[in-house]
Amino acid sequence: MPISNKVQSKLNSVQNKRKTSTPVATQSSLLSFLKKEVPVEANNERKASEKLELPLTPVTPKSRREKNMQNIDNEQVNNVETTSIAEITEESTSGERVLRRRVKRKIYVSSDDDDSNDKHDSTDPPSKKPHTNIDDDYVDNCEQKESDDFDMNDEAASEDDSEDNSMAKSYQKNRNKNSNIVQFKLKGFSSSSSSRRGSSFSSSAHMTNTEKKKQRAVDFKAKNEERYSWLQNVCDVDGNLEGSPNYDPRTLYVPKSAKFTPFEKQYWEIKSNHWDTVVFFKKGKFYELYERDADIGHTEFDLKLTDRVNMRMVGVPESSFEYWAAKFIAKGHKVARVDQMETALGKEMREKASKNKEEKVIRRQLTSILTAGTIVDGGLLTDEMSTYCMSIKEHCPNEIDPPSYGVCFVDTATGEFNLASFVDDIDRTQFETLIMQVKPKEIVYEKGMLSKRSQRILKTCINCPIWTGLIPEREFWDANATWDEIRFSRYFSNKPKNSSDQDDVINEDNDNEYKPETWPEAIKISRNKPLMLSALGGLIWYLRSLKLDEELVSLRNFRIYDPICHSTSLILDGQTLANLEIFENNLNGSDQGTVFKLLNHCITPFGKRTFKQWLCHPLRNVDDINERLDAIEELNKHPGFRELYDETFLHFPDLERLISRIHAGTCRVKDFLLVLTSFEKLMDTVDKFKEYAKQFYSGKLLKLIGSVPDLSPMLLYFKEAFDHDQAEKEGKLLPYPGIEQDYDEINQKLCTVEKQLDDYLKETKKLLKYDKIVYKDIGKEIYQLEVPNGIKVPNDWKKLSCTRKVNRYWNSTLQKFIRDLQESLETKSNILKSLQGRFYEKFDAHYQKTLSAVKIISEIDCLLSLAASSKALGEPSCRPQFAQDGPSVLEFEELRHPCVTPSIATDFIPNDTYLGGDNQNIILLTGPNMGGKSTFLRQNCVAIIMAQLGCCVPAKKCRLTPFDRIYTRIGANDNILAGQSTFMVELNETSKILHEATPRSMVILDELGRGTSTFDGYAIAYSVLHYLATHIGCLGLFSTHYGMLTQEFDKNPNVALKHMSCQVDQHKKEVTFLYKLVPGVCPKSYGMNVANMAGVPREIVDRAEVTAAKFEQTSRLHDTLTANGSNVAISTQCDFVFMLKSAFKKIDDDVGDRALDNQTEHEKEKRQTRVLKTIINRIKNDR
Repeated sequence: MPISNKVQSKLNSVQNKRKTSTPVATQSSLLSFLKKEVPVEANNERKASEKLELPLTPVTPKSRREKNMQNIDNEQVNNVETTSIAEITEESTSGERVLRRRVKRKIYVSSDDDDSNDKHDSTDPPSKKPHTNIDDDYVDNCEQKESDDFDMNDEAASEDDSEDNSMAKSYQKNRNKNSNIVQFKLKGFSSSSSSRRGSSFSSSAHMTNTEKKKQRAVDFKAKNEERYSWLQNVCDVDGNLEGSPNYDPRTLYVPKSAKFTPFEKQYWEIKSNHWDTVVFFKKGKFYELYERDADIGHTEFDLKLTDRVNMRMVGVPESSFEYWAAKFIAKGHKVARVDQMETALGKEMREKASKNKEEKVIRRQLTSILTAGTIVDGGLLTDEMSTYCMSIKEHCPNEIDPPSYGVCFVDTATGEFNLASFVDDIDRTQFETLIMQVKPKEIVYEKGMLSKRSQRILKTCINCPIWTGLIPEREFWDANATWDEIRFSRYFSNKPKNSSDQDDVINEDNDNEYKPETWPEAIKISRNKPLMLSALGGLIWYLRSLKLDEELVSLRNFRIYDPICHSTSLILDGQTLANLEIFENNLNGSDQGTVFKLLNHCITPFGKRTFKQWLCHPLRNVDDINERLDAIEELNKHPGFRELYDETFLHFPDLERLISRIHAGTCRVKDFLLVLTSFEKLMDTVDKFKEYAKQFYSGKLLKLIGSVPDLSPMLLYFKEAFDHDQAEKEGKLLPYPGIEQDYDEINQKLCTVEKQLDDYLKETKKLLKYDKIVYKDIGKEIYQLEVPNGIKVPNDWKKLSCTRKVNRYWNSTLQKFIRDLQESLETKSNILKSLQGRFYEKFDAHYQKTLSAVKIISEIDCLLSLAASSKALGEPSCRPQFAQDGPSVLEFEELRHPCVTPSIATDFIPNDTYLGGDNQNIILLTGPNMGGKSTFLRQNCVAIIMAQLGCCVPAKKCRLTPFDRIYTRIGANDNILAGQSTFMVELNETSKILHEATPRSMVILDELGRGTSTFDGYAIAYSVLHYLATHIGCLGLFSTHYGMLTQEFDKNPNVALKHMSCQVDQHKKEVTFLYKLVPGVCPKSYGMNVANMAGVPREIVDRAEVTAAKFEQTSRLHDTLTANGSNVAISTQCDFVFMLKSAFKKIDDDVGDRALDNQTEHEKEKRQTRVLKTIINRIKNDR
């Protein structure tokens, strides 16, 4: 808003009166500054449209103006207040308008805690924050100068003030210092031209806000580098520079010579041991982040960055800690929480009581460390599925020998530990399968002991895990150290958590905790498996560093995990899980369109986690499969059971996680009440289930319902132990009388003291002969006797307070009663604090029962999920029939892909599959591109999984032999991390199939050989197919575009030739896909037609057709194979070579290696010739 001429003249008059030599340029800058319109916060006493101007001399009547000009600087300083307000008011006096201006600028002299409140306006601004819309550069320079004037001693004093004193005391203490700062700033406006040239106000007058921030960062960095020079070249506590092989990113070297204020010393003592962790440091009502952590908060989350005297800082309100911690964790950061362990009053009392010269700073302590793989609070978890932290111990002498693994992984939200140990193959198939099944968020490993191949698998299978390397033996314990740590760490103690110090005396004879026979069975088994036990040791050490070991290990929730389960389940290795899109699709990694998404209809969080385990390990035993199928049929026959289940368990809390929090003692009161209420509903529903069970014939359902433990006595105790309604309102567990003896005793004592006070009040009324005497509480001085002024009191009464009408007194008798009352209240407060833990311990005593009940409900949830999936398949669908004896067989009639939605399923073309038994073992499948070959392959595998999982199949008929494993080689993918090409990946996967497949396996090979030249690919495809059909005898589906391959296997009794049919319009060059499996061979792949449909330019397609025709005419592979007049097929030649190789091997085995070594080359040739002649004669005789 432009300044009026009258205002301009007033300003000129002021400048003339001051008789300064201010340059014209400075005056111009001053006027431009005055013209700025700055909005001000709404205030009851000021207008929101007021304008900000520089603190010039107020325009007053002429008689006072000279006096004001003589004392301009002092008056300007004296006008400085603690509220940042700029006012311009206009008044009319005798027809004249007089402009009165006051500028009052905020000086940040409050305590550190209050200062932090002012600076966090970007996240949760206080209701009265300082005015921040004044000129940025001017404010920055004032604040910067103020910060510069604080030396090391002043910082310590400031810290003391922040922790001890109020804002008013702090302001009074620093008033003179701040006045000098402001005086220096104000004088800057009338300085000489030479001094103004160096002023940052003048130099940055035309800077943008971004440029000003950059300049501030540069200035602060220069200042900070001098004090924190050890942050320029970061090294760990052992002196290893960042980036060196032995560098430990968890620690930071801080020189002993570093100069800190008490607060800074407290911070860096914690931060130096958690350098790779974002530390949320509690200060007042905020959590603050400093230095590198502050940079992370500023750059990644746009938190407001402030230069706090010596350290860069951002902050968030204490009430939003969980929100911001979750955001940092989601970005892959570790988060440490440092809380204040005392109040300012407690600090003051401690200092007075202690004779030692302690540092005057509030005590703070690291209370927890949160990582993506070790979150225990359900409020921070965004997924109902398990989140795992995995510890890996690998023994691999070299890259040639097969490795051995010990693995331990834990779901910290439920406290479930899984232990695994296995000897793997060179390709690390079991290890890859385990990683694909678990998908851990965090990896704990021994530094320098994890092979490159294992690292590649982890990086390939997991998306951005957190890596934590531990020092061998010292941190990642070996088996013996782990055993000793478990033995003497009291993890499995039966004593209460609040036991006395005398209970902590080690007594191996009387305490079962030191006797391994009382430990969980899985840990006892690991004693003979050193790799497994060492992996557990590494994980326990890591959990101990996060302060989680005791609450998780003491749950005793350990089990042995087998990633393959050779004897009991259908093996789905990592490659099969990925190729069949069991848990993640290949498009974007989500669960849309996956088998898990199709079959998972569980409604409880713990049921969903259990169902994932079921899907990882489909059943193999026919009796177990039929038991599930019987249960599913029963459930679909009785829809009322499902309705009852949904009514109770829909939106049910995650009891499995909550009971682990109760064990840890960190459960909120409202969550504890929710657990009790939920278990009451569970027990009521189980009773109703038992009524339904009278109609069931399924042994599985009857067994589950009948095995739910009776929790009624425990629930009845808690129902009668405390007032649930009061606990819901107040968040405190207050026991009923007769439940807790010490609580009853202290309440009785309080009643006695209060009665004594009441009786004494009656006596006092009689003594003073006045019935209106009452007790009055004034602050901490409670029960003051309030007596009117006109009444005379005994001389030994002590007057505490008064008004115009009354006086208030204490006396020795009353003080004794009050002292008894205060001590009783303090005792009651301590008892109340312990009561919550006591109730939690009483609940935790039934942990195994409550966990068992949750597990049973989760199994029922999974059965209902399979029942719902079976019902949702549409028609036709059927119950699978299993052929347990005889050769392998697979028969599907009118099979559809189960992952197709019902709306699309009506148009989906079903197909029949017949393998094994009276039919060939392998189908050699041809067909056009996009003709449905890969879909046909996948739908057969998924149908097998569904059948062995215990679910109905989307087919008219299903009959099969239980398979031991499904092998898949689908798609063309390379592995950059492993340095493998597409063809190498193909061969590795195929090699594994050839070495491990059995007659009970199902093998899927999709276009093998596509990753190399035509002839090499054809040769490999031919050889693999021949070996599978002739030597292994497994069932399989083999798709190919090699037309010549079909000619070679045309008469093979173990291979059936089939193709996906289509119709071709040669004129329009269009292909109509029929998606129907029919016998025979597809004459062409119709790649040119598909290219035309895809929009490839017509001239390119025409040219490609000509080239393809020439290629087919000039192909002489078959002529080459029969050029010498041989009528022996390649398959027969291969069989001949195989027989010859087997014969030589048999003779070598009979003769022995030593005898062969002693033979001369001539003798070996003669022996081999004799064997060859014998085989040829045998062939002639057969003809």
